[in-house]
Amino acid sequence: MNKENLQKIIDQAVLTLREGGVLLYPADTIWGIGCDATNKEAVRKVYEIKGRSYNKPLIVLVPSVAQLYEVVSGVHPRIDTLLYFHERPLTVIYPEAREPYRHLAAEDGSIGVRVVKAGFCHDLLESYGQPLVSTSANISGTPSPTKFGTISSEIISQVDLALPAFAEKDMTGTASVIARYDANGELDFIRYVQ
Repeated sequence: MNKENLQKIIDQAVLTLREGGVLLYPADTIWGIGCDATNKEAVRKVYEIKGRSYNKPLIVLVPSVAQLYEVVSGVHPRIDTLLYFHERPLTVIYPEAREPYRHLAAEDGSIGVRVVKAGFCHDLLESYGQPLVSTSANISGTPSPTKFGTISSEIISQVDLALPAFAEKDMTGTASVIARYDANGELDFIRYVQ
């Protein structure tokens, strides 16, 4: 796909997000559904589409470490350094979400955020300019989709825009590693992916 057509697709996705819509899109890992992270009504729709319990937090995607600081109240210096050098998708649970994102936090105030460094999802995040909510594009309890063809028609029919399958070439095809860090900046892996 040429850059002009790719930009048209991204522009359409950005418009959908600005209008409060929910996207079905290839994240950096697997297929996801998501929306503007600050739009509480759109976030509610993501939960409904997925059939997910509201007490299970969603993660946030950002295109840079700089934007991460808009979402979380603080980042341990060791984690900050790690994020600049870590290549594989890594979702980190931070101790405290900033005000515009507290509706996405767990009961303890923590929030999971992943810095997307490259590919279609990064380009989408850069173009939109705001963090996105992300969750796997499956009904809760069913397998996470790694190919467009495995996404349930129930999911596809409920989103406002389903992006084309060509961009899945940039996905890893596996869920991200999830880790929380302690006061010393040591990572405690909650989900580790080979």
